[in-house]
Amino acid sequence: MPYAPTRTDDASQPDEPHENDPARTNLLSPASPFQRPHGPPSGNDRRFRIHGADVSASIAVFLIALPLSLGIALATGAPLQAGLVAAAVGGIVVGRLGGAPLQVSGPAAGLTVVTAELIQRYGWRTTCAITVLAGLCQLALAALRVARSALAVSPAIVHGMLAGIGATIALAQLHIVLGGTPQSSAVSNVVGLPAQLADLHPAALSVSVLTVAVLLIWPRVPGHAGRILRKIPAALAAVAAATALAAFAGLHLPRVDLPSWRSHALPELPEGPVLGLLAAVLTITLVGSVESLLSAVAIDKLVAARKKPAVRIPRADLDRELAGQGAANMVSGALGGLPVTGVAVRSSANVSAGAVSRNSTMLHGLWVVVAALLLVPVLDLIPLAALAALVMVVGVQMVNITHLRSVKKNREMLVYAATLTAVVLTGVLEGVVIGIAVAVAVALHRLTRTRITIEEQDGVHRVRARGQLTFLAVPRLSRMLSQVPHGAHCVVELDGSFMDHAAYEALHDWQTSHTSQGGTVEVTGRAGGRISEPADETHGCCRPWTPWRNHHCDERPRDTDTHHLANGLSSFQRNTAPLVRDELARLAREGQRPSQLFITCADSRLVTSMITASGPGDLFTVRNVGNLVPLPGEKGADDSVAAAIEYAVDILEVDSITVCGHSGCGAMQALLSNPPGGAATPLTRWLRHGRPSLQRMKNRHRSWARISGRLPTDAVEQLCLTNVVQQLEHLRAHESVARRLAEGSLQLHGMYFHVGEAQAYLLTSTAEQEIDAVFDRVAPAPSTLEKSHI
Repeated sequence: MPYAPTRTDDASQPDEPHENDPARTNLLSPASPFQRPHGPPSGNDRRFRIHGADVSASIAVFLIALPLSLGIALATGAPLQAGLVAAAVGGIVVGRLGGAPLQVSGPAAGLTVVTAELIQRYGWRTTCAITVLAGLCQLALAALRVARSALAVSPAIVHGMLAGIGATIALAQLHIVLGGTPQSSAVSNVVGLPAQLADLHPAALSVSVLTVAVLLIWPRVPGHAGRILRKIPAALAAVAAATALAAFAGLHLPRVDLPSWRSHALPELPEGPVLGLLAAVLTITLVGSVESLLSAVAIDKLVAARKKPAVRIPRADLDRELAGQGAANMVSGALGGLPVTGVAVRSSANVSAGAVSRNSTMLHGLWVVVAALLLVPVLDLIPLAALAALVMVVGVQMVNITHLRSVKKNREMLVYAATLTAVVLTGVLEGVVIGIAVAVAVALHRLTRTRITIEEQDGVHRVRARGQLTFLAVPRLSRMLSQVPHGAHCVVELDGSFMDHAAYEALHDWQTSHTSQGGTVEVTGRAGGRISEPADETHGCCRPWTPWRNHHCDERPRDTDTHHLANGLSSFQRNTAPLVRDELARLAREGQRPSQLFITCADSRLVTSMITASGPGDLFTVRNVGNLVPLPGEKGADDSVAAAIEYAVDILEVDSITVCGHSGCGAMQALLSNPPGGAATPLTRWLRHGRPSLQRMKNRHRSWARISGRLPTDAVEQLCLTNVVQQLEHLRAHESVARRLAEGSLQLHGMYFHVGEAQAYLLTSTAEQEIDAVFDRVAPAPSTLEKSHI
């Protein structure tokens, strides 16, 4: 994260401990000169504040949510007020209790088909009770902490489910657009479409056409006028235009009819077959949970990619988000509202509008309440055909072309098509079950379908295995390998991503036998690169880091006479050079264009490329004792660091500079143990550039740095953290850095690497005080489904 003041909306940092707090005073002895008698006041301001960006974002989301909530209620056959109840509850309850701060919840198109079917079968009041029970199930699932398991569903099944729901919605709303009434199923709507086309209603059709036209054209209006118009959501503009047409033209059309809240229907005890009710609760629970969790993951990615505002938003806590959705569904159902889920479209608008905390989501819910109470006469002017056209477009957009390309690329079209078709023909829950069954069948088919061939060319026998090598393929593999003559050179090409233990043992045993009889064996992957080494040359337990001199992955004694440099170079030429040769040749032709300057310590335990997952051409690295940045113009300063900074910033035009400290730094230990005025050596002369860090740590007017919500374990760790902050200030004093920062084209980052924990931390600041520094833990990147849907 950039070193800049940031505000967290949710997980505020703990209060600054008092100077008498043992957690702080025990770091140093009472006689230590670094102990400060007085600490600064707490930076934790508990006063309720709402950022202006949250207010503007909440208004933008409200303007999108209002017409969509009414349209989704219309599509389900529920009272139109139920959509407003769900939108308000989703905004306020999930906004306050959920684990995804910027996700907006409310009635979503993904549950439209399910809810419509329940209303037809059990009635509206029983459907509300089912929603309450589904919310209770979501709370139970959250308590069991199973939210992450919902992300294991195949993307092809999820996309197919959404596409099937979208197709069903579009077919039903098309009848209202044409002036008729939708049938009870997608098949019936298709069958009845010719008759509906023969009996068009011009008034309804004209309003619907205008709504669709504005929806499609509004985002594409060019020029300065387009930029101004796009500040108004397309959905609101389309419904407003259709309403104005109907009012000024005097068209006689069914319109929104919001009855008095006094007659609003509330839930009743569910009546019906127990198994049917359980299936209904399960359907609402699973579909709503998966949709909400995948939407939260997608919004996390949007927030991470957002450049402005530069505010640190915590990653979604999926179990807490599931609990928030459960609480909202219980409240919404109890108040006579539709089921609530996370909605990607409104959430995306919230992120794009610059929201900085969950206050924007909660305010959007408040605006819905105000509109439901005060804007009823205005809402009653909206033609139902306009809302139907809006929801129809939403349904069509759920058949996402990007998702189709992704599914096709990963050879999952059969699963996608089966899920889509089953959802349209049988229902959502049945369709998902059928999709899962087809996905399992496809996976088993791929696992068992392995093609193994052998051919001879120029004296080389090539055995090609296409597909996954499992125990089922071992007989065919052994039969083909037995055809290789003794003493011949054989190349085994594995064109698959999986090999189980049985196949590995069969291949390894044959390889050992064949080489013992004078033959040679080379095993390659699908790209032709060698993928294995003889067993006595590699150490599988710590590969690919076995070139390290000090690895301890086995008990074999080291050969002290071995020339480690020569061995390392030889290993590089044999194993690594073939893999990076093309990339290095490109860099040699085009020159280096690193993305960042990385200033870190010369400590041998810091493997920069490993920590940052970087490769050739990514980092312009400066390493010195203590990761120090001497102030420019300082007497006796080492110009090598300043020269590297100038070259990286002005010539290479890097985007960012990172200063990385680490635990157990010997330079920081030397600063603590060796007072100024000692013997002048090259090391002590260099370490004088770290004395400002020591002074900063002793300064009683500055707070101590924190590391992931805790105080440092000892004075050395505190100085290591403080030194990173101080060297960032030294960087700002360099002319080239200051100029680029003023232009907004350069970012500064602070980083701390704990060697013993193999854990990286990034520097941020607490909410209000720049003098407070917090190093936050960098969590492992989860394997999640990328999803963007309504």
